[in-house]
Amino acid sequence: MTPKDDASLNRKEQILDAAASLFAQSGYYKTTTADVARAVGVTQPYVFHFFKSKESLYLAVLERAYRRILHAFDAVNAPPERLQETMGKAFVDLLISHRDEILLVMMCYTTPETAVRDYTRREFEAIFERVKTRFEQTAACVQSTKRIFIGIALPNDINVTHGNINRPALLDGLGNF
Repeated sequence: MTPKDDASLNRKEQILDAAASLFAQSGYYKTTTADVARAVGVTQPYVFHFFKSKESLYLAVLERAYRRILHAFDAVNAPPERLQETMGKAFVDLLISHRDEILLVMMCYTTPETAVRDYTRREFEAIFERVKTRFEQTAACVQSTKRIFIGIALPNDINVTHGNINRPALLDGLGNF
């Protein structure tokens, strides 16, 4: 990548940062691309160099925010009993570090623009599925651990102290333990 390319990408990030802040402060309809350009210190045509319309700029801000949320949730590494708390903390950390973007994500469902609403619906579904999968995997891990403990370790202890136990019957009785 050339220095010019780096500067261009940096300018694009500055435009996204300014747009996120302005959209969060003034809303979608009261924010103009001219406002964004002025905040960054560029011309409005320069904003249009990166984003063909205000809607595409807004969607780009939302896309970056959704990526941050997914990354934050994917990066959570916690034991099963702390997963919910740790994911909640990851979200709060995002609210602190990227407040405007996260607030836009939380508010964008009210924007009547069809493209924004459709995009938002898809992204919320993706986040929901990713989080749900994490909790299901954690539950499966906990389930498996409990089944191993109850089905193998515990009966072996019981065999030693209290005689035989029917392992298959014990495991069948666990159900969705």
